[in-house]
Amino acid sequence: MARTRRPAFAGVAPLAVTEQSMVKQERAARTRETLIRSAAETFDRDGFSVASLTAISSLAGVSNGALHFHFPSKAALANAVEEAALTRLLALTGEVRAEGDAERDVLPAGGSRVQLLVDVTHGLAEALRTDPVLRAGFALSGELSRPRPGDLRERWRRWVEGTLRRAEAEGELRPEAAAGDVVTAVVAATVGFEVLAVRDGAWLSAATVTRFWRLLLPTLVPADRLAGFEAAGTARRSV
Repeated sequence: MARTRRPAFAGVAPLAVTEQSMVKQERAARTRETLIRSAAETFDRDGFSVASLTAISSLAGVSNGALHFHFPSKAALANAVEEAALTRLLALTGEVRAEGDAERDVLPAGGSRVQLLVDVTHGLAEALRTDPVLRAGFALSGELSRPRPGDLRERWRRWVEGTLRRAEAEGELRPEAAAGDVVTAVVAATVGFEVLAVRDGAWLSAATVTRFWRLLLPTLVPADRLAGFEAAGTARRSV
């Protein structure tokens, strides 16, 4: 019986298939990221309730079928926007770390937790001004027409509270400045700036955040240490 000869390229085929698969995966990942950003921009512009999947797919430059391949519904797309926004928020607060790494203190030796808070609020305001994904993620936290798998505003509140509790424990605050009261003031102001900036971006300007801290810092830290704080933030904003 004659033997069947194998094509000369038979041994190369698996490698070619693997390369094709990688190209498809990279293309799919790019499409998914484009859809998330387009959804964020559409939610930011129109609101979640009004935003349509057709408008999102059109902005992304893909078909409705391609959108549904990645996201079965507008709610699923909103969840992905919130997840992407959370990643950005964690990067701002210094909570991102490699899997398996121990939690690290983002405060350098000799640093101030109050100044860290000032710096991060400036960083958050700047990011909310310029990043539609983070902006849409925060807005989705207040959207009552959909279930909330996550809540960026609550996550922000918890970080502010944790930072101020540690500042209190380490003696950075005035004795009469209760950390819980300061948390309320900082969270109410920063979330308020975010909401008001929907109609007037000046609420998220560096000048607005600086004026807020110039008002709050004298009630927060001991008078003999006040000169050491920068209400306008320091160069070390991106922690």
